Amino acid sequence: MLVALAACGGAPGSPGPSGGDEGRIQVVTTSSVFADMARNVGGDRVAVTSLVPKGLDIHTYQVTPADLRAVATADLFVMNGLGLDDWLEKTIRSAGNRAPILKLAVDLPGVVLLPGDTPDTQNPHLWMDVSNGIAYATRIATALEAADPTAAADIAASADAYAKRLSDLDAWVRDRIATIPEADRRFVLFHDALPYFARAYGLTIVGVAVEAPGQDPSAGEIAALIDRIKATGVKAIFSEAQFPTALVDQIARETGARVVANLYDDTLGDDPVTSYEALIRWDVDQLVGALR
Repeated sequence: MLVALAACGGAPGSPGPSGGDEGRIQVVTTSSVFADMARNVGGDRVAVTSLVPKGLDIHTYQVTPADLRAVATADLFVMNGLGLDDWLEKTIRSAGNRAPILKLAVDLPGVVLLPGDTPDTQNPHLWMDVSNGIAYATRIATALEAADPTAAADIAASADAYAKRLSDLDAWVRDRIATIPEADRRFVLFHDALPYFARAYGLTIVGVAVEAPGQDPSAGEIAALIDRIKATGVKAIFSEAQFPTALVDQIARETGARVVANLYDDTLGDDPVTSYEALIRWDVDQLVGALR
């Protein structure tokens, strides 16, 4: 869903925060993952800034003065929506920019949303299903072409090439997951970041350690999760690299499950997890290595 707050004041390509980007569409994203998508779709026709640096938690990110400067010069904003990064809209209002906002996960055609961590919310992590990642890329391409119609042909060519790579990636994920015995395709997560991934690729999430980042579970909730792990024979508990491991380490000691605390979803990382494609490959390799 492309939401235009109002007509943007200047032409695309106003000088961005990094300088030297005249003539390019200035794109500001919330996540380094979406920034990578925008660069792959836009190619040389875009200059992209991710507000949340790699390795930081997008859920609880605090905007800096430098972020406000980047926001003030953007031609297009790219965010996820569904509660993951809704703080961006307040930041845009503070900066006084009237450029369009692209909410990648909102009203994505053909997607049945899964429940979020509180009543009447939806889980926002759609892109972990690579078919949804392809849909994200298509939406980015449409928004970039609208921002600068003179770049449409170049953007369309880049977007088509990127979609082909992601389609091949989706097939690779399915082949890798198929190597896990069906009885072992179940796991526990630090928080519920992979439900669309699990649904798409035939895995079962037995439980989560925390309902949402920053919310500590009760002793009763921890005990119930430990009982589920023992009853279902879960082999591994997975956590993202940006989160502390004390809680999952405690659960592992009680259950004998293995802790794998180096997954990525909301953020890119250091080499080799430097792109959306690399993130998916990395996570799949960690999952298969622990469950197979």
